[in-house]
Amino acid sequence: MTEVNRNEVFNQVRDALVELFELDADDIKPEAQLYQELDLDSIDAVDLVVHLQNLTGKKIKPDEFKAVRTVDDIVDAVVDLLEAE
Repeated sequence: MTEVNRNEVFNQVRDALVELFELDADDIKPEAQLYQELDLDSIDAVDLVVHLQNLTGKKIKPDEFKAVRTVDDIVDAVVDLLEAE
């Protein structure tokens, strides 16, 4: 399997955040805090997980997303999922 491209994953996560929550793409940086800076809430997080599941075709356990605090954390989680084959 090829190595997952972090940049591609970041771009997909950023696009999802823009599409789902009408965020400004310029505000979505790897270190951006999801809840404090981007104003997401737990319902938004669930919507994002569902969107990422559809995108990746992988089942995401809610537990895996409990520790997610930043955009980069989401990217890490998705990369781990994609590489866990």
